[in-house]
Amino acid sequence: MARIKRGVSSHKKHKRLLKLTKGYRGAKRRLIRVAKEATLHAGAYAYHGRKLRKRDMRRLWILRISGGVKNEGFSYSKFIAGLKKAQISLDRKVLAELVSEDPETFRFIVGKVKSL
Repeated sequence: MARIKRGVSSHKKHKRLLKLTKGYRGAKRRLIRVAKEATLHAGAYAYHGRKLRKRDMRRLWILRISGGVKNEGFSYSKFIAGLKKAQISLDRKVLAELVSEDPETFRFIVGKVKSL
C-alpha cells in the first residue's frame, strides 16, 4: 500500500484558515491552532449578532411607531390592538417608515384606528 502524504491538503486548509483571520491581531492571525479557535468564536459571535440585529430593529420600529402615535394622543398598545380590529395588516417596519417618511398617510391610518 502506498504512503499518503498530506502536506498539500493541510497547507491548503491552513491557508484558507489564515485568510479568514485576516485583520485579527497578534497570534490569532498567525498561529494555526489559535486562528482556528478565533474563527470558531468569531462565527458564533456573528451568528448571535445576526439574531440581536433583528431584535434591535424591531425595538427601534416600536419606538418610532410609539412616538408617532403619541403625537396623535394614542398609546402604542391600543394602536396595535386597533390595527388588528380594523384588519389593517401593516407590519412594524412599514409603519415605522410611514412615521418618518410619510406622516400624512400615518395620520390617516391612526384616524382609521381611532374611528373604531
